[in-house]
Amino acid sequence: MSDITYLQNPKLFPALDKEVFEVPSMAGLSAREPSLHKPRFLMLYGSVRERSYSRLLTFEAARLLEAMGGEVKIFNPSGLPLPDDVPDTHHKVQELRELVQWSEGMVWTSPERHGAMTGVMKSQIDWIPLALGAVRPTQGKTLAVMQVSGGSQSFNALNQMRVLGRWMRMVTVPNQSSVAKAFMEFEEDGRMKPSSYYDRVVDVMEELVKFTLLTRDASSCLVDRYSERKESAAELSARVNQRSI
Repeated sequence: MSDITYLQNPKLFPALDKEVFEVPSMAGLSAREPSLHKPRFLMLYGSVRERSYSRLLTFEAARLLEAMGGEVKIFNPSGLPLPDDVPDTHHKVQELRELVQWSEGMVWTSPERHGAMTGVMKSQIDWIPLALGAVRPTQGKTLAVMQVSGGSQSFNALNQMRVLGRWMRMVTVPNQSSVAKAFMEFEEDGRMKPSSYYDRVVDVMEELVKFTLLTRDASSCLVDRYSERKESAAELSARVNQRSI
């Protein structure tokens, strides 16, 4: 289609459902009653080793989130079964899903193993469904991703978690943290040493809090989609027609 043809045919596609089509506006994105409670964050880490650097990095980030006014809960993946190996009524699965629904933002921290995130990390994410009845536990919530490496700096696990965050329809913040040679970056007591790596963790958590405060009250509007409104309207119309028969 040439530019001239486009200008001569300004009408929308004929199949567009005008009843559910909406023009986004600031009024729709503005919360009527802004939340006053602390922003709620769930943190997941991808290792069950006794001295897990992904867990230590998670604890360090949790301290920062709490110092920035957040409420934090950390899920311990130990004892979580493989996805689909047990019914979703398993107590660890239920614990994880309840925490996901409670949260307004999440932090995923994984070691890199064989050039990828760990199975422990992926299993946790796989147990989180896109929908629980009428509730969508991850849609519109914020996400920050971090990884630790045993060798030189890499971003493989980060990139994979970003793909998953997008698939789970989460608002993944632009910044991220990758800690190389993690065994050198923590003291014996588990605290992270001062470094540019630590400074980056502060940056990421600060950004996560900001994005969460900006979006949590508008998340339902942000993930409200034309295609889903159209589908819902069609289902409602079909039910009404069925009753009238």
